[in-house]
Amino acid sequence: MTRCRPYSLVVSLAAAAVLAGCGAGGPMASAPAQKPMGFFLTSANPGQGADFGGLPGADRYCQSLAAKAGAGGRTWHAYLSNSALAGSPAVNARDRIGTGPWYNAKGVLVATNLDELHGSNMLTKQSALTEAGQPVMGRGDATNLHDILTGSSPDGRAVSDGKDNTCGNWTKSGDGSAIVGHHDRMGLRDDAPSKSWNSSHATQGCSLDALKKTGGGGLLYCFAVN
Repeated sequence: MTRCRPYSLVVSLAAAAVLAGCGAGGPMASAPAQKPMGFFLTSANPGQGADFGGLPGADRYCQSLAAKAGAGGRTWHAYLSNSALAGSPAVNARDRIGTGPWYNAKGVLVATNLDELHGSNMLTKQSALTEAGQPVMGRGDATNLHDILTGSSPDGRAVSDGKDNTCGNWTKSGDGSAIVGHHDRMGLRDDAPSKSWNSSHATQGCSLDALKKTGGGGLLYCFAVN
C-alpha cells in the first residue's frame, strides 16, 4: 500500500523548493535589472525663476538633484539652449545632453537617441517624472506646471531670430522672456507647436511669478550625458 505524505509536509516541501529557486521548469529566472535613470524633470525651482547662474549653474542644479536621488555618479546637464547675445555664441540644448538612450526614474525609456528625442519620443506627462520618480502637475490639475524652460526650437537648437529667448542666457529673474515646452503635451490650441515638449511659447517674464502666469514653475529637463 502506498503511504501518502501529510498535507502539511507536502506544502512545506513545495515552499522549500520555491525558496531554493526551483520550479517545474528548473531554476527560476531572475527579474531583469532596471535601467539606470538618465532623464528627469526637476521637482522644484531653486528660487530665482529663470536665473540659474547661466548654463553652468543649471547643470550644477541638475547634478545636485540627481545626487540626492542616488544618480550622482553620472554627469548631468540641463536641457537648455543659449541665445547669441552680446558677442556670446549660441549654444544648442541638443548638443549638451549626450547621445542616449535615456530612461526615467522608473526605468521607462524616454528616447533612444537624439533623433528620436526630437521626433517620435515617449515623453508624456506619465513618463516625464521627477528625480524622485513623481509626476508633475499639468494642464487641468490644481496647479499647472507644464511650462518647462528650454530656450530652444523644436529640433533642440537655439532660436536664431536675434531675440533673447533665454532670459539673458539664464541669468535674469525679472524682465525678459524664455521659450518653454509642455511636458504634458497639452496646449490651448490644437496645433503641434502648442503641444511641443520643448518649444511651445515664450514666457511673460523671467521671475518665478511671471513664469507662473502662463502655467510654469521654472522647471527644467535634466539629461545624463554619459
